[in-house]
Amino acid sequence: MTTETNLLKALQSKGKKDSAFSELVSLYKERLYWHIRHIVKSHDDADDVLQNTFIKVYRSIDKFKGDSKLYSWLYRIATNEAITLLNKNAKRLQISNEEVQQLAIDNMQADVYFEGDDIQLKLQRAIATLPKKQQLVFNMKYFQDLKYREMSEILETSEGALKASYSIATKKIQAFLTEN
Repeated sequence: MTTETNLLKALQSKGKKDSAFSELVSLYKERLYWHIRHIVKSHDDADDVLQNTFIKVYRSIDKFKGDSKLYSWLYRIATNEAITLLNKNAKRLQISNEEVQQLAIDNMQADVYFEGDDIQLKLQRAIATLPKKQQLVFNMKYFQDLKYREMSEILETSEGALKASYSIATKKIQAFLTEN
């Protein structure tokens, strides 16, 4: 029996749920934070989305059927929560999602938690020009070094489509960086 299986059993057990959930949070919070951060760009937004992700997980862990790995399910929830936040921000500010991302990138330098330089800002600007799916695939592969098999479970897309998306994304980023 794997550790993930034991953790899932404990999460779905009334008496062990809280302690198992604490273990789940400590196991995945950092990886999920960086996954979310690459989507929303802002530390404060990433913290909010991470908190919402774990609240959603806690409330719905009993409904998890185990059709995918637990971490895939967590990443899927985190991804959806991050995209929901971007959509809400775009609607609230009455601008496009692309403009929300540009605004977030423009604010990155002022973010005390951003330790990047001009090259990293250019890379973030290049990533922001990609369609949403290519952004997700690029971030998951480039920054988190996830395998295509893992991304396939998280994004519910074939490995072949993910490889094509990553390849196209890298070419677009390369073109953007050489032009600018």
